Amino acid sequence: MDDSQSIDLAAMLCSRLCHDMLSPVGALNNGLELLAMEDDPEMRKSVIALLEQSATTSTNKLKFFRLAFGAAGGFGDRVDVQEPKALINALVADKDKVEIHWAIEAANLAKPAVKVLLNFAQIAIDALVRGGTLDIGAEVRDGNCEIVVRATGTKVAFDDNIGKAIDGSLPHSELSSRTAAAHMIHLLAEGSGGGLQYARTEETLVLGAVLPEAEGLIG
Repeated sequence: MDDSQSIDLAAMLCSRLCHDMLSPVGALNNGLELLAMEDDPEMRKSVIALLEQSATTSTNKLKFFRLAFGAAGGFGDRVDVQEPKALINALVADKDKVEIHWAIEAANLAKPAVKVLLNFAQIAIDALVRGGTLDIGAEVRDGNCEIVVRATGTKVAFDDNIGKAIDGSLPHSELSSRTAAAHMIHLLAEGSGGGLQYARTEETLVLGAVLPEAEGLIG
């Protein structure tokens, strides 16, 4: 990937981040305006509660994007699995119809594997438009980290271009902020000698990855 393509990808990832942050940050701004105008104690209490909720959502999203998209300099080569689990749980905290099942026995994972895991989870959560079950598993064996994320629901919404970005068949000219994250993890997997794949039906989306556990590999 040349410099111009790298810049394009970075710009599209920033656009995705801004899109996802617009709602909670906008709610904070609206809440502050209401608070400035409201004198009733009970109403002010309700507005403050909404402000706290929006602040928590904003913080959780920033923490997620920091590790899913960014360099995440606060972490070493390996990341405690409790970190991505907490971030993914926070993503679905306000989605009553999404239930998560975990199957990760390893205490920690290499940072590239964590990036893939987080981005797979976000893609799967977005696909469960009517709710459903999210199964997330990761296993380290024979020098590889194997990751599987499965979304199951009454209706799974999945953009075919995201699938093409995952398997590397989407032309760079057709990338968008919606597909940039999938393209990023495809490049990450390809660069490490691993690979990504997906399969889908009307009610199921399965995302899989095999990544070498090379010593010192950093995403």
